[in-house]
Amino acid sequence: MSVESAESVEPVTLTVVDTTTASWEKFPVPEINAELDALPLFADPDTGMQVMKLIYRAGFTNPWHTHPCAHGIYVLDGTLATHQGDYPAGSFVWFPEGGTMHHGATADKDCTFLFITNKPFGIHYGDH
Repeated sequence: MSVESAESVEPVTLTVVDTTTASWEKFPVPEINAELDALPLFADPDTGMQVMKLIYRAGFTNPWHTHPCAHGIYVLDGTLATHQGDYPAGSFVWFPEGGTMHHGATADKDCTFLFITNKPFGIHYGDH
């Protein structure tokens, strides 16, 4: 694209969230009687993809479950404890759609992370 043609196109509107000042919400998980601290960052109305900043409090585990969406967790602080191992800050962990999993924080420290889905979020608890 030439510089001239780029200048004639309307610039995109950015979505920006200052996570240092934005208000946190409760993200209910009624099936396990839990509420997670959540900071919604983006939701795509076309695909249902979502990005949130979430906190698992020390000792919390989201027990065996599946999702109808794939999702990624980028660990910002603490350690993500999963059925496959523990992942420290700086780790990106991708969970394929439909797989059975459990994940949460280690017993000694909260885990703060970015949570990214590829389509609308859903969760199902059942027998493992």
